[in-house]
Amino acid sequence: MNTTIDTLQAPSTFEHIDQVFEAQQRNAQALKATTVSQRITKLKALKKAIQDNATELRQAIYNDFRKSAEEVDVTEIFVVYKAIDHVCSKLKKWMRPKKVATPKALLGTSSRIIKEPKGVALIIAPWNYPFQLTIDPLVYAIAAGNAAILKPSEMTPHTSAFIKKLIRQVFNENEVAVFEGDANVAQHLLKKRFDHIFFTGSPALGKIIMKAASEHLTPVTLELGGKSPTIIDDTTNVDDAAEKIVYGKFMNCGQTCIAPDYVLVHESVREALISKMKDKIHQFYGENVKESPDLTRIVNERHFTRVKQLIDDAVAKGAQISEGGDMDASQHYIAPTLLENVAPEMEVMQEEIFGPVLPIIPFENLQEATDLINSKAKPLALYIFSKNKRNQQFIINNTTAGGTTVNDTMLHIVNPHLPFGGVNNSGIGKTHGYYGFEAFSNERALLKQRVGFTGIKLIYPPYTDRVRKFIKLFIKWA
Repeated sequence: MNTTIDTLQAPSTFEHIDQVFEAQQRNAQALKATTVSQRITKLKALKKAIQDNATELRQAIYNDFRKSAEEVDVTEIFVVYKAIDHVCSKLKKWMRPKKVATPKALLGTSSRIIKEPKGVALIIAPWNYPFQLTIDPLVYAIAAGNAAILKPSEMTPHTSAFIKKLIRQVFNENEVAVFEGDANVAQHLLKKRFDHIFFTGSPALGKIIMKAASEHLTPVTLELGGKSPTIIDDTTNVDDAAEKIVYGKFMNCGQTCIAPDYVLVHESVREALISKMKDKIHQFYGENVKESPDLTRIVNERHFTRVKQLIDDAVAKGAQISEGGDMDASQHYIAPTLLENVAPEMEVMQEEIFGPVLPIIPFENLQEATDLINSKAKPLALYIFSKNKRNQQFIINNTTAGGTTVNDTMLHIVNPHLPFGGVNNSGIGKTHGYYGFEAFSNERALLKQRVGFTGIKLIYPPYTDRVRKFIKLFIKWA
């Protein structure tokens, strides 16, 4: 299957971008004035359109990387439905102005925070969850009253085409528009003075986005990634942990920003964990894993080659393949692979794997494990498997991560009441639930003063002895 898109963009594409951007800017004030009810109506129309076209969506994602319909439902459609439902149930509360206290120095005034849309937003989405990670931020942009331009990934052209068709069914281009294409399209978009940029992708590309945004001092939300560790201590229920880790790691063939990237396991349970993980791999995908309809493929040849090179480099430097290692370039297939005898200098421990490869590293004490984690950039996610609450708290206190799940993987992303995002290299800003609405909103301070005499006037110049006394009182008591 050809997953490339012509790199030569016709001038009309850029002209169209310019026209749509200007139209959205002109329409921004009207969108700002939309009511709670109007925004909810739009979101419900979006959900209805997804429901009506779900079969076509499943096929588009299958065409891009052979993802099963069941996995599409769980990881792409369900997440968007739940985001829309949550926003619709909470939006009235979120949009309500918030009264704040008045200090003594400002007696007689009233203050509140009002939420207003930032204006015109750019959403640049990745390929690994091409539908969810395009539409989910759009939900929050609409909820906050923004116009938006979507740039889906060229690496999943069938899904990108579906998204464009879907959005056209629901929105006029002066509110939401989709532009397909490669980096040339993204670069042209990034020259525009957007009011917010929401990007999901790698830290390397995040730096490029942030640099471009700085030209206009445009605020950004960067949902990035990194090497998310998993720690298994000696109190862990190994069978339970193995099942949850295998599910979280090999979902979407490991192409998940919060997938367990490497496992740190206490030496006393290492052999048991590896044995159980092997069992779980075959429980999920059968004895002939390659024939399983439930294992997604690597998205394209370039990423297949990249992941293959990580395995080859590790093996050349002394790592051992405990499970998997089978490959078929014609299908972009790499079997779920467990690596042992992994060393820090191996490339598989230097970069985010983003594929079905899981390095396993033993440790003897928790300090050793947390020291290794802290020697790397702060991760997007961290997973702890332990029945010992002191151990759990020790790990939490001695590490930093965008999010953490204890005794499972990835579930923190499902709770809409929790912020989702990274820290430093793994991301800037948060999303989901209220935090997604907040990302696309300007919190505007509003203070109202009465007309006529006010206490502040007592300290106006000229600074006579009487005024100086009031200033001293003001500093002491206000």
